[in-house]
Amino acid sequence: MTKIVLVAAVARNGAIGVKGGLPWRIPSDLKHLRATTWGRPMIMGRKTFDSIGKPLPGRESIVVTRDASFAHEGVHVARSIDDAIVIGAARAQAMGVEEIMVVGGGELYRATLDRADRIVLSEVDLAPEGDSFFPALDMSRWREVSRETPPRGENDDAAFTVRVLERV
Repeated sequence: MTKIVLVAAVARNGAIGVKGGLPWRIPSDLKHLRATTWGRPMIMGRKTFDSIGKPLPGRESIVVTRDASFAHEGVHVARSIDDAIVIGAARAQAMGVEEIMVVGGGELYRATLDRADRIVLSEVDLAPEGDSFFPALDMSRWREVSRETPPRGENDDAAFTVRVLERV
């Protein structure tokens, strides 16, 4: 059975985005995101895809959008979250992996939280202005299985801690 994994960088105030981009610059966390998602299908909303601008190498992008005219080379398009999960499961099987990674944004996290098996949460030590937020977690439904605080890179706006949570 394919597992659904939410991967998010979240500020102390829950912010994950502002004006179509990240509210910080943390190259160390982007490297962590790359390592976490490498070789796996990634589901994202169209606004998240637009902020990235292209399919990321070494992964397969599945973009959920209600825009019937949306198409982009190298991207699987899904018209609903259910369709995205079906596509993701098929792509995971073809890639020989057991996980589908959900990488944002806020609407997609809210819509998939109840289906998620695991959350890889980079907790960013900032509280910036934001217009997109990660949903509040009911910690009675999750247990922390690991925690790591990577060294802060010289170009990072802030330190971060990576917590991996599994559904209870």
